Amino acid sequence: MLKFLRRNFAGYAFLSPWLVGFFLLAIGPILASLYLSFTKYNVVRPPQWIGLEHYFYMFEFDDRFKKALQVTFTFVVISVPLKLIFALGVAMALDKGIRAIGWYRALFYLPSILGGSIAVAILWRQLFNYEGVVNSVLSLIGIQGPYWLADPDYALWTLIVLAVWQFGSPMLIFLAGLRAIPQDLYEAAEIDAAGPVKKFFAITVPLLAPVIFFNLVLQMIEAFKSFSGAFIISGGSGAPLDSLLFFTVYLYNEAFSFLRMGYASALAWVLLLIIALFTIVAFWTSKYWVHYENERG
Repeated sequence: MLKFLRRNFAGYAFLSPWLVGFFLLAIGPILASLYLSFTKYNVVRPPQWIGLEHYFYMFEFDDRFKKALQVTFTFVVISVPLKLIFALGVAMALDKGIRAIGWYRALFYLPSILGGSIAVAILWRQLFNYEGVVNSVLSLIGIQGPYWLADPDYALWTLIVLAVWQFGSPMLIFLAGLRAIPQDLYEAAEIDAAGPVKKFFAITVPLLAPVIFFNLVLQMIEAFKSFSGAFIISGGSGAPLDSLLFFTVYLYNEAFSFLRMGYASALAWVLLLIIALFTIVAFWTSKYWVHYENERG
């Protein structure tokens, strides 16, 4: 035991701030929310134990819960692949050795820092207003833009565009992965007359698979947790016609608009289980397409 502690002391020392914060500040609320998910609790009165009633109601009678799942799944399934494709494309462009690459990296990373802020969500709402910048630009080429934020067919796409715009973080990770691919592999492929497309699918994608998988898991989790953009643009209600009713927005409304804390706690645990399930599936499928360097030979 003492030998183990001596060998791992430095690691645990660096982890200690997080461990202290987790056990003192996080684990209590986590366990409390688990308990509250089995109770009827509205903050004003003490919790009343009702067992699995919230969960039965959620899956059998709550139509808004099902709508929130539909909207969230649609957002995740569309936004995550588009963001990764765009991030990889930009990373490959920056990997060509252009000048002032540091400035470009900072410029492209900036949306990832600002994209989740309230100010950017308000700006996004102004851009996509009927008389906003987007429709003004479309009118210059003779196209009458739709009511982006008032039409259920278009509203979700504005948030998908916002999510894709925040491609900076996966782009930097992709760029680091591309820099780690040996250039002699590309040179050998060129000798064999391989074109750009063949080199991409035969060299870049297989060797970048661990990085793609890492970005996929991180961005999938972040997409499930997306909140501020949908909340601000929809006015906190998920409008129009619940087309922006993200799961997190629905959870927030149940907790803080209607003070149904017990039901909101149950929703939070369902969201946690959904994210865990998707993550487990991602790790399970990764063995078929993700190969690490230490597995060779």
